Amino acid sequence: MVETYTAERTISTVFKEQKQVDDVIRRLLDRGVPRDHISVLGRNFQSETRIAGFITKKDVIFGGLRTGAIFGSLFGSFLSLLTGVGVLFIPFVGPIVAAGPISALLLGAASGAIAGSAGAGLVSVLTTLGMPEDKAAVYQTRLQAGEFLLMAEVPSDRTGEFQLLLESAGGEEIHTAQKTLARPCPGPCNKPEDLSPEVRSHLSPEAQRTFIERYNVTLSETSDEFTAEQAAWEAVHQQFEEDENGVWSKAKVNV
Repeated sequence: MVETYTAERTISTVFKEQKQVDDVIRRLLDRGVPRDHISVLGRNFQSETRIAGFITKKDVIFGGLRTGAIFGSLFGSFLSLLTGVGVLFIPFVGPIVAAGPISALLLGAASGAIAGSAGAGLVSVLTTLGMPEDKAAVYQTRLQAGEFLLMAEVPSDRTGEFQLLLESAGGEEIHTAQKTLARPCPGPCNKPEDLSPEVRSHLSPEAQRTFIERYNVTLSETSDEFTAEQAAWEAVHQQFEEDENGVWSKAKVNV
């Protein structure tokens, strides 16, 4: 019988070098952490493609996340091991490569918590985990400086084991949050109340219905929560515009 992996806490840390990230991802996978419970953010991945060449400050990529296999060839083979890899623009940080569940969370949060009137950047997303604002600010500053943020969602009874693993791999500023990154729904969404508060707060009732419909259809077709979430946000962005509060509520008029 295969033992079910239950993630209950999120350990975050900063690495200075890409090769450290590569090494620790492989070590986490070897210890049984599923690839969809590992997240990485960074600006300076070694690549022959200039990130600035396909994203600008005004060209925020929504729904632009792709599978790790595509981006792995550009930014390092280890990204091909993760889910939901793509490029996003984050205020105060700039264009970054994001992989894992944090990428989908940023994709949704960008409608208000990041790119909206609050303008709080990555700090506002990390504090939703219960992370102290000063620690979140340190992570944001070090990302700006070209370092890498890695987050691993782990069982509570193995927290010490993984903290030691990250520390031995060169991780700095290690922090453990008492919960995991938000997912849009626990499986199929049956009603708006099934949506996580982080998603629901950025959608009008009409946009919530659009999100749920596309999410469920894509989840049924792919059995992949990340793909379903990205498709759901894309449907919302195609049909609605943001209001002054960062809520997707204004139905677009088809010309």
